[in-house]
Amino acid sequence: MITEIVILAMIAAFLGLRLYSVLGRRSEHEEEVIPHRFERSEAPPPADHAPRALRHPVVSFAGEDRAPVNEAGIRAIAAADSGFDLLGFLEGAKGAYGMILEAFWKGDKETLRELTDADVYASFAQAIDAREEAGETLDNRLIRIEDATVRSAELDGRIARISVLFVADIAAVTRDADGNVVAGSLDDAIESRDVWTFRRNVGAADPNWVLDETDEG
Repeated sequence: MITEIVILAMIAAFLGLRLYSVLGRRSEHEEEVIPHRFERSEAPPPADHAPRALRHPVVSFAGEDRAPVNEAGIRAIAAADSGFDLLGFLEGAKGAYGMILEAFWKGDKETLRELTDADVYASFAQAIDAREEAGETLDNRLIRIEDATVRSAELDGRIARISVLFVADIAAVTRDADGNVVAGSLDDAIESRDVWTFRRNVGAADPNWVLDETDEG
C-alpha cells in the first residue's frame, strides 16, 4: 500500500512539473511586447546576434533589379543599429504616411514640423498657405494602404535613408470658401503611388525617423 502511494505521488509530481513547464513557456510568449511605434526598438538583439531586420523573408523590395542593393543597405543599417527591425519600420512608415497626409490635408503645420525635415516641411507649409489664400479646403480620406515596399535603402556614414513605395486608395475632394465641391469626389477613391524617403541618424539618441523626401511612384 505504501509503495502504491509513493508511486502515485511521483506520477503527480511529474505531471505537475510538465504542466508548469508548458504553461510557463506559453505565458512568456503571450507577454512578449511587439513594438509598433515609428522608432528604434530598445530591445536587445537575439542571442545569435543575427540582425532582426533580416529575419523576415516575406518583406519585398520594389523592383527586382534593386533587390540586392537594397538588401545590402538594410544589412548595413541593421549592423549599425542593433534595434532596427524592418517589419517594425514598415509598420511605422505606414502610420507616418497616414499621419502626415492627414496633417497636410487639415493644415496642421505643427504635426508636419515634427514628422518632416526642414525642406519637406517648407514645401508642405507653402502649399497649405496657397490653399488658404485661395479659400480652399481639402476633405480627403485615406481609404486604405494597399502596399508598402522598400524602394531603396542606404547608410551614408551614420545617416540611414530608406525609401518606401506606398500604394494607397485616397478619396480626394477640394471645397471652396462656401463649402462647395470644386474638384474630386468622396465616392470614388483613386490609387495613389508615392515614394517617401525617411531618414535617421543611427548614432543619435532620438529614435524617431523623419520624412526626408517625397516623390511620385
